[in-house]
Amino acid sequence: MITLLDDDARQSIDAAVGGALERLERRAAPLGDGARALAAATAAATADGKRLRPALVVAAYRAFGGSSDAADAAVWDVAVALELLHTAFVVHDDLIDRDLERRGIPNVAGRFRTRAQAFGASGDQAATVGDAAAVLAGDLLLFEASRLVACAPVDAPTRVALLQILDDAILVSASGELADVEHAARADYPETDALLGAAHDKTAAYSFEAPLLAGAVMAGATDAARAQLSLAAADLGLAFQLVDDLIGTFGSRRQAGRDPGADLREAKRTPLIALARDTAAWPRVSSALAVAHTGPIAVRRAQRELEASGARDDLVALIHDRLSRARSRAASPSLPPAAVALLAEVANTVEGRIP
Repeated sequence: MITLLDDDARQSIDAAVGGALERLERRAAPLGDGARALAAATAAATADGKRLRPALVVAAYRAFGGSSDAADAAVWDVAVALELLHTAFVVHDDLIDRDLERRGIPNVAGRFRTRAQAFGASGDQAATVGDAAAVLAGDLLLFEASRLVACAPVDAPTRVALLQILDDAILVSASGELADVEHAARADYPETDALLGAAHDKTAAYSFEAPLLAGAVMAGATDAARAQLSLAAADLGLAFQLVDDLIGTFGSRRQAGRDPGADLREAKRTPLIALARDTAAWPRVSSALAVAHTGPIAVRRAQRELEASGARDDLVALIHDRLSRARSRAASPSLPPAAVALLAEVANTVEGRIP
């Protein structure tokens, strides 16, 4: 887990997120039971988050010379916007993956399926209701994220820059998610570079580049510093996603928040699988992957074959390479020492998550 901030700042972020969700619930209250349930489910989707993205906003703001206590209301507004953007993507991602739970708790779609069944909907009807609620909850979160940035108390040039960062993050992330879905549907295996590109786009753009750049912009960072920060953030974001891929394949239930080897059971096309495909062991790996969905014994066999192929070691080496590149980029004289230290802390924490 990447903390970056002290307890007071974390509590301030939680309070700011809560304020945005209370606004949604307050506005939904007079619109009827369905609207109230949708607002409550949307709020629940943000609960117990790690708050990585808002923490990066505030930490970058401080590292680039913003107020020491990040007292400016705009910082908290933008920090909340990045958290709500993340939640929107999570809600839509669960819908795409047909998941009804998130970390063992019913998600928006799961809650509304149960709600529909309670008033007599058939199985298909309940599924439609659940899917609709997930789309709408994600839409509400996306708009609220945009509204918070658009209404943040900053000068016009800063607002334009922040909206551009948000715009880029949404477009790039949507492109990466679509590529991920299309890769899973292909009869053949996509090239490793294509899978790495999708891994970057679906995570790095909004989880690392956008929050770090947003904080830097509000602190008045130079164009040169922002350019160097963006490059380092891209490497950090890709490394973070590749570690997540390792956790989804080899991590424990506690690390992954779901059954071990979930990515194998779901036959996800990840860079790890692409690296295995390029080895002489691929026939054995492919055979094991083909039956990984059948249960934990098959999952364990697939894990053993992937390890024996050398793909796991290759992916770990790739993660270390991206983190090394991020550290090198962070050493640029265009970045203040506090920003260099921040990026080093993030790199070390990503490295520490490797299972």
